[in-house]
Amino acid sequence: MRAGVLTVSDGVHAGVREDLSGDTLDELLREEGFDVVRDVVPDDQTAIARAIDRLADDETLLILTTGGTGFAPRDVTPEATRTVLERDAPGIAEAIRADALARTPHALLSRGIAGLRGKTLVVNLPGSPGGCRDGFSVIQPALRHGLELASGDTTTTHRQT
Repeated sequence: MRAGVLTVSDGVHAGVREDLSGDTLDELLREEGFDVVRDVVPDDQTAIARAIDRLADDETLLILTTGGTGFAPRDVTPEATRTVLERDAPGIAEAIRADALARTPHALLSRGIAGLRGKTLVVNLPGSPGGCRDGFSVIQPALRHGLELASGDTTTTHRQT
């Protein structure tokens, strides 16, 4: 299964900062058996949307973005993501925020969203390694099943909680 890590950061894109969050997600996804492709774009709505489209068109079933989900003026990842999504998955973003809120009140400032573009699940995560690690741990238990359902796998059964 193929996953994409999209780092949204002016500094990483310019080569003046390390991509620690992207590295974290890459490692977590590989541990789960995903083939990982990566991309880095600046905090620019058009560049973000184009990168998500490009990854989704390349048969990537999961795209995790990192960065650009806060209140800063250049934090436009949710807005860019919204332009390419076809179906919302609000429970994912809500669960990530709820989990983070147990650790920090700053979780209230996260504006990340999640949803589907065709068969591709797109999830916005914060731009910190810890936030990425924590967010991934929230979605990991249901991730494979969600991807199976989104891909139209007819052999998977709906699992009830």
